[in-house]
Parts: sequence; C-alpha cells; structure tokens
Amino acid sequence: MGEDSLEKSDKNGYIVFDGDEAPDFTITLVDGKQVTLSKLRGKVVMLQFTASWCGVCRKEMPHIESEIWQQHKDDPNFILIGIDRDEPIEIVKKFAEQTGVTYPLGLDHGADIYAKYAVRESGITRNVLINKEGKIIMRTRLYKPEEFSDLVKKINDELK
Repeated sequence: MGEDSLEKSDKNGYIVFDGDEAPDFTITLVDGKQVTLSKLRGKVVMLQFTASWCGVCRKEMPHIESEIWQQHKDDPNFILIGIDRDEPIEIVKKFAEQTGVTYPLGLDHGADIYAKYAVRESGITRNVLINKEGKIIMRTRLYKPEEFSDLVKKINDELK
C-alpha cells in the first residue's frame, strides 16, 4: 500500500483503524525532547493532530487542556502529544500561548507523521487514542462535543 494511497482510507481520511497497532514514529517536542511512540508501551497515549491555521483545532484545544490534560497530566500512565502539522517552532510556540495549552506539542515536518495515520491531504483536527498495548482504540475527527465526551470517558476507563 502506497503511503498516500486512498483505497484503504475511511470517510474521515484515516488509513489506520481501531484495533490496529499504532504506526511508530519519533517526534521532537518544542522543548527539544524526543519521544518515540513504541517506547511508550504500558501507557495510554493520546495523539492530537493540529495546526495553528486550523479553526476547529483552536476550538477543541482548550477542551483537551481542561478536560483531559489537567485531569491526567500527573498520571505516569498517560501521555498526550499535540502533533503540529508542518509549521516552524516559533509559530507552534505562539499557537500554544494563544490557545492556552500546556500539554507537549511536537513538530511534524512535511506532515510525515500525520501521513502514517491519515491521507496526507485530508484535514485536521483529529485525535487518536492508543491503549497500553500500543493498539488504536479510538479515532476522532473535527470537534463534536458528544464524540469528545466519549473520548474523555474512554481515557478515564483505560486509566482505571
């Protein structure tokens, strides 16, 4: 299957599905730290694909901050990474300030990490929740309050 192949994508542009092992990647966070997904086994991991020009992202991120990050940031079994689509670090830092988020944001040059999860040309925002075994257990697209509360509940359940 080609990296940008469309034949296996769903209506939301995802090329990964619930039950799949989450594609591995290493990302550099804005503070310079590097994180490799496969090294986070044993933790519940939420990936948020975002960008400063995305209005829906700006609407959703304060909810992620207050309803997810602030609730679980001290739990050693939970990791949340915002994956910023192909923007320079200065813009990403400013974006975090403007949205008031304190969770880690990382740089996705060329949207190459994004392209492991969704068709490269497809839109953001989207969240991918990964269980302690490294399997995808939920994927969201855009910001829908009902879907978002399901995501919050699923994270809470996974961390029990």
